[in-house]
Amino acid sequence: MQTVTGDFNVDGAPDLALFNSGSMGTNVFFKQGGVHVRLTSSVKARQKPRYGYRRLHVLLRRRGHEVNVKRVYRLYLEERLAVRRRRRKRLVRDRAQTPRLIRANQEWAMDFIVDGLATGRMVRILSVVDTYTRECLALEADTSLGSGRVTRVLERLIDERGRPENVRSDNGPEFTSRRMLGWAEDWKVGLVHIQPGRPMQNGHVESFHGRLRDECLNANWFRTLNDVRSTLASWRREYNCERPHSSLDYRTPEEFRQTTGNADVKSK
Repeated sequence: MQTVTGDFNVDGAPDLALFNSGSMGTNVFFKQGGVHVRLTSSVKARQKPRYGYRRLHVLLRRRGHEVNVKRVYRLYLEERLAVRRRRRKRLVRDRAQTPRLIRANQEWAMDFIVDGLATGRMVRILSVVDTYTRECLALEADTSLGSGRVTRVLERLIDERGRPENVRSDNGPEFTSRRMLGWAEDWKVGLVHIQPGRPMQNGHVESFHGRLRDECLNANWFRTLNDVRSTLASWRREYNCERPHSSLDYRTPEEFRQTTGNADVKSK
């Protein structure tokens, strides 16, 4: 039996680029035509580090090496050529209970929606909705909205309407940050975070965003950020005070709040 040992570069030995695991070098053995061939590699891992053993086997056969796929797999494991895949850590939450809504300020729902200016610049809009009266409490627009801005908007609404029992949201970083958790603890407000990938657990604000998108954002062309803010303020007044809501027996959210014994809750 003949043993062949060689140091090759990538251009001189195409197979060399296939079997390499790092800058320290790799020894790979396979049998071809009764001859054991040993390839000693010093090629860096950037060549083809994410080729699996099946793809490497196909390339070897294309280059004339009649090597069994099981042998390639064994060598692949022995030389530790497999790149470890990092599995994304997914947040796991229990399903949030949906309370029976009987009064205003029992639960608010909030989320972000994105639109753009004529210049192509992105605008984020924070929406806050009372899930019982269906009133739009706030539409805060800016190019960047962090958790600090979110808490300031909520504090302003509490000054105007009173403190909610719970605030429902998704698991975005603005809603799950330490600042937000600390704020909720200080103000004695419950934070209800929905399960990841289940947006309809926050269905009231999702439904509201559909109307906001169709009736306002898609119907207007915004030149500046101030244009966005003024348009949203005008549309919010119309939505709360003029637009009949089918789920409220075609009353406006303002009329519904007045007729259900929540007139003491201020609306601005």
